[in-house]
Amino acid sequence: MIRLALILACLAAPAGAACRLALALGIDVSRSVDARDYAIQRDGLLAALADPVIVDAFLKPDDHVAFAVYEWSGQAYQEVIVDWTLVENLADLSGILDRIEGHARGADHLPTGLGAALDFGRELIAQAPVCAARTLDMSGDGRSNDGRGPEEVYAREDFGDLLVNGLPIGGHEADIAFYYRARVIHGPGAFIEIARTEDDFPRAIRRKLERELTEQLIGQTGHRFHVPG
Repeated sequence: MIRLALILACLAAPAGAACRLALALGIDVSRSVDARDYAIQRDGLLAALADPVIVDAFLKPDDHVAFAVYEWSGQAYQEVIVDWTLVENLADLSGILDRIEGHARGADHLPTGLGAALDFGRELIAQAPVCAARTLDMSGDGRSNDGRGPEEVYAREDFGDLLVNGLPIGGHEADIAFYYRARVIHGPGAFIEIARTEDDFPRAIRRKLERELTEQLIGQTGHRFHVPG
């Protein structure tokens, strides 16, 4: 189904275009994320990236997107799954899907080091290609309980114009959406997309990517890009 969606998707954007967005996804794999939850997140992300609307959002505008994915848990564990890839055509998206599908979870017993995960994302985006806008997309199902919290990281580190959006996943901790809204997201126009439970993650990540790749960019860059629809 994933490959079929890509085959039926739009033609690639023209070569040589500029980069409109550096987008990194930080995926929570702490001990509250069991094997079933992890599979839902992985398969939901794969389905979202192969959805024709998301494929269009990556490829139809003239300017490209640089994309990366990492997983995180305790303050000492962050692992890049997809290093920076400039998405210029269907082959680039297919390669991203292959890397996500082929990745084996690196840890399943560690606490939630959200502050360290944010700092890792900040450093990862500093290594991205030069793009008009930069966004870090953090998902998770719990509050930080290992190392520095998000508020301490924001107070001590320079996030500059980096926008941090959040995807809080309900079902494990009460008021997790409020926590993400109050402490995790960062920058003008930052938003949260709530997954009510793990089962709602596929819908939420697809909607979040659509907003980041289309609607949110209008305000960030001052340019109006094609919005699929």
